Amino acid sequence: MKIMNKKMLSKSKWREDVLKMLEEGLVASDPKKSVANALEKMSGEIKAAERVFVIGFGKASASMAEACEEKIGDRISDGAIIVPENVDAKSLRRIRVFKGTHPIPSQDSVESTRKLISVCQGLTQRDLVICLISGGGSSLLTLPAEGITLEEKKMATDILLKSGAEIREINIVRKHISSVKGGQLLNFLKPARVVSLILSDIVGDPVEYIASGPTSPDPSTFKEAYSIILKYGLTGKIPGSIVERIEKGVRGEIAETPKPGSELFKNVNNIIVSNNMKSLVAMERKAAELGYNTLVLTSFSQGEAREVGRFLCGVLKQVAVYDSPVKKPACLIVGGETTVTVKGRGKGGRNQELTLSVLIGCSDLRNFVFASIGSDGIDGYTDAAGAIADFSTLESACNSGLDPKMFLENNDSYNFFKQTGDLIFTGPTGTNVNDFTLAVIY
Repeated sequence: MKIMNKKMLSKSKWREDVLKMLEEGLVASDPKKSVANALEKMSGEIKAAERVFVIGFGKASASMAEACEEKIGDRISDGAIIVPENVDAKSLRRIRVFKGTHPIPSQDSVESTRKLISVCQGLTQRDLVICLISGGGSSLLTLPAEGITLEEKKMATDILLKSGAEIREINIVRKHISSVKGGQLLNFLKPARVVSLILSDIVGDPVEYIASGPTSPDPSTFKEAYSIILKYGLTGKIPGSIVERIEKGVRGEIAETPKPGSELFKNVNNIIVSNNMKSLVAMERKAAELGYNTLVLTSFSQGEAREVGRFLCGVLKQVAVYDSPVKKPACLIVGGETTVTVKGRGKGGRNQELTLSVLIGCSDLRNFVFASIGSDGIDGYTDAAGAIADFSTLESACNSGLDPKMFLENNDSYNFFKQTGDLIFTGPTGTNVNDFTLAVIY
């Protein structure tokens, strides 16, 4: 889990330090180690099972499955995972690998979901299913509800992703147009014992929202799903069949997703094995080791990326001028996941847009470095993980005749940082625990 263009980006000691800290966060989120530790704690349960099945879906499911084969390979009767098309899972021998697409589901996702379900046919109460769940699972594990086509679901997902809706809101809608989300996957796994090992990519680690909670009780309702569609003005944009299904659910004509207290969850245990805060703590340790006064501001950062950027600018300036809330040399650490309401025609992602917003707001501040990346290595619809910026970025932009404000207004952060040479590339990291944001003020 390395930054591929680290040498090129390390134009100063301060930049190099920030990049080292980001890499430390990636290492701490290693899903393989996290699952291996969880399996050791489950050793008694695994030994007691008559048969053990391993299934999984998400960006990190390949490395999570590798941990299962290495730790309990001789106990695995069968298994299958669904991974994105660009993920290499050739090392797996006992667990089958199917492909899907992310962030928009495809027919491959649907076919792979059907194949994964078929692996679990004929389960008994004496069987154990280990379910590996990570971010990206919402699109990889796809089986539209009756009366909804894949194309309609794809259109709805794309519209929701571009609407500015938070991931929790998007997943509430997804759960109510699916046959496997919101606890409904358990209909295909009962009566077996199910233990889900979950890599959290949702702020606050609510298991019911991670990958749309396929093995978790769903407290959300059709009424909430409908209110989200209204909130973002999507009734005339989302396909009519989806709006119609949700309206029927509101009227009680369609059964709700399984709720807390349902018998369906009697033999189910959902366990968070790694999350954003674990990585923030690791980055803080690295920052202290490098000589910085540290402050983890929050792991709950949410909201419009450019607005969060404006707020963080205020904090950076407070440190620069008043040595408060932490003294220079300072390292501010933030985790979470912002959103972008796409209004322009540019190219970018939430981390790049956040970084561009901070760069604009801190144009009068010289002694700082700011960076933000997606832990999965994929920021928006781009090949970059995020971006890094400091005063030299502004100088480069000025020399090239680039107006950062125009790029921000056009949601074109990718092309701005591409021209200044400040995009961060990691490639797919095999993990997914939200975003890492760092600021150094010296």
